[in-house]
Amino acid sequence: MEFLYSIFVTPFVEMWTAPEFLAEVILGGLMSGIMYSLVALGFVLIFKASGVFNFAQGVMVLFAALNFVGLIDAGLPIVVALIATILIMVALAFAIERVVLRNLVNQEHIILFMATIGIAYFLEGLGEMIWGGDVRPLNIGLPDDVWFVGDILIQQSEVFAAAVAGSLVIALSLFFQYTRTGRALRAVADDHQAALSVGIPLNHIWIVVWAVAGLVALVAGIMWGSKLGVQFSLSTIALKALPVLILGGFTSIPGAIIGGLIIGAGEKVAEVFWGAAYGGAIEEWFAYVLALIFLFFRPQGLFGEKIIERV
Repeated sequence: MEFLYSIFVTPFVEMWTAPEFLAEVILGGLMSGIMYSLVALGFVLIFKASGVFNFAQGVMVLFAALNFVGLIDAGLPIVVALIATILIMVALAFAIERVVLRNLVNQEHIILFMATIGIAYFLEGLGEMIWGGDVRPLNIGLPDDVWFVGDILIQQSEVFAAAVAGSLVIALSLFFQYTRTGRALRAVADDHQAALSVGIPLNHIWIVVWAVAGLVALVAGIMWGSKLGVQFSLSTIALKALPVLILGGFTSIPGAIIGGLIIGAGEKVAEVFWGAAYGGAIEEWFAYVLALIFLFFRPQGLFGEKIIERV
């Protein structure tokens, strides 16, 4: 009886009696969700252009962050290191297209997916070979103070991350909707062979989308690296993006943000108010349970394209 009371009564009483604390918890969760969304954006970009889940996106976050912090540690100014890392990620996009994707045009999606697994392991090994496996602190001067709005505490670093993510969403949404390259990306995702038949250069499109995904990975790597340090566990952050993608939709850039907000806020509320009843481990599986339940009602996600059953 006491256990049931701690699940169905105590958390709601605590929320009711401390609304300011509840607001602080939700706000902190929303900011964490934005960080998940930064990783999810990279998945969405590749999926929109190829219809394939990019298993390597989490490792791309790690690889970009490793190069950035490694160049800074080598003595380069932050701005120079940032520009150099951007060039590295663009060069990586060229290499992936030339060595891997060009030979897989019009192949089954499972083959492309397996290719991204190979890319992930290659990048992880390459990053460790060049920069080593030690945890590297990353400090680029992001704000670390707090603001107080009434009794609610707000971390400035989380607000900064939210602003960056919001700017990326706006820019990418405009890119896909109002540019020729963006429309070509959507056409390639629908049908590689048809896109080629109307003159869309598939190799150029893939270079662009992988380069943009690399830039998004760099931003996510900087944000997460500043928070946790640059370490190889950053690549596992991609697992947090899976429920975000399920909720928001694999083809929706705004959906990546909305899904991240839902997962982030839900995890934080569950951790704070239900964590004691479950031994503090509830946040580890909350997102996946929520995503699994959501699949039964809307498998394409909140903003994803409707799944048409083929007969």
